[in-house]
Amino acid sequence: MDSIQTVGSPMLWGGFIAFVIAMLALDLGVFHRKAHEIKMKEALAWSAVWVSLALLFNVGIWWKFGPEPGMQFLTGYLIEKSLSVDNIFVFVVIFSALGIPSLYQHRVLFWGILSALVLRAVMIFAGVAMLERFHWLIYVFGAFLILTGAKLFLQRNKEEHPEDGWLMKAARRVIPSTNRYDGQRFLTVENGRKLATPLLMALLLVEASDVLFALDSIPAIFAVTRDPFLVFTSNIFAILGLRSLFFLMAGMVEKFSYLKVGLSGVLIFVGAKMALIDVVKIPPALSLGIIAALLGASIVASLLKARHAPRASES
Repeated sequence: MDSIQTVGSPMLWGGFIAFVIAMLALDLGVFHRKAHEIKMKEALAWSAVWVSLALLFNVGIWWKFGPEPGMQFLTGYLIEKSLSVDNIFVFVVIFSALGIPSLYQHRVLFWGILSALVLRAVMIFAGVAMLERFHWLIYVFGAFLILTGAKLFLQRNKEEHPEDGWLMKAARRVIPSTNRYDGQRFLTVENGRKLATPLLMALLLVEASDVLFALDSIPAIFAVTRDPFLVFTSNIFAILGLRSLFFLMAGMVEKFSYLKVGLSGVLIFVGAKMALIDVVKIPPALSLGIIAALLGASIVASLLKARHAPRASES
């Protein structure tokens, strides 16, 4: 089997990683140095910044390497961005169940997403190496995504309770903790003992949920491209914009009642594309159109339902 081609030169890799580090330092060291509640206006501004940066990067890929890599990045970014929205549902439940004040939620998400960047990089390179050596794994990934999409559809109305899961129960037994906050610290000292604050427990759940979502999102983007640079950059741009998207959508997640239906459709489609990769070749433009149509239809249907819900209750 031929080796996987990549558009990423060592200079591009180094430049992108330097860009990510600089943006994270700017984010935490300048704009969010002091803990404060993220308002809608600030969340909207940061969301616009991250989306604009991703699209500018996409233009650069398109210009330097041609339309196919550009289309692959854009499709991958759309998949990762849409699947990351499902993270938001879980984050809302985590913060609500643990009673995390909105003042400290950005700090928890920052460190959770920072660790997610490292984890995603490891999983992406491992996945690319495995697919290059064992081609049959692409059928396994495809079947896994189809089953995951079907499960998401069947359990779309199931309530999440991560705070009652085995991870939190095990963490509370192993890690001495307290219900008292100590500013935005993850650890505090009580009676000479170092204890975990609720922020650390929330961080553990955020990181665990990202691991689970990565198991879906990374195989999904392999249906679009196996170029490590395109997979990595589209993943990272989606993750970097996740915090601002959370604060933008946290109060509106209940309005998107059909979003999980759209996400399940996306997972089933990309899973089928992977499983049939040696039989049916779907052009990148068509893949992008199908994914955008599935997500767009679910969002429009959700907004229409939310718009007519008050009228139905009044009658």
